[in-house]
Amino acid sequence: MTRCYIGLGSNLADPAGQLRSALNAMAEIAHTRLIESSPFYTSAPVGPGEQPDYVNAVAALDTDLSAEALLDALQAIENAHGRERTVRWGARTLDLDVLLFGNHTLATDRLSVPHPRIPERNFVLVPLADVAPDLVMPDGTPLHALLDQCPANRLHRL
Repeated sequence: MTRCYIGLGSNLADPAGQLRSALNAMAEIAHTRLIESSPFYTSAPVGPGEQPDYVNAVAALDTDLSAEALLDALQAIENAHGRERTVRWGARTLDLDVLLFGNHTLATDRLSVPHPRIPERNFVLVPLADVAPDLVMPDGTPLHALLDQCPANRLHRL
């Protein structure tokens, strides 16, 4: 099985409830086990226009699926939660991102792993450190080094 890390975010329609429901749905993905999830955090929105704050978390999964098959399963969960893809980085009911897929580096039309914006997002790095404090990125960079360099942003643990 491959250990992977999934970023969760929501800022519409009971965001914490959306994340809890998404975690339950991820636990039901075939050939996949939900290992752990971080605490929830609120964070300032990144994206256009006025938006409510986000609730974010990270989940650790073990899977026998390919990265793109896992992405398909995650997008099905997003769709079941009312996700609409109309504005890039706009408000959303649920966003599930494959952050890391083992030590693999992937670049396809649909998926880039490691997620290219991990180093600049404390709402990813902090919960990722909660579930994998000794993590080393596929390029050899320790997670704690990314945390040390990440810009501060409004982030609060719930």
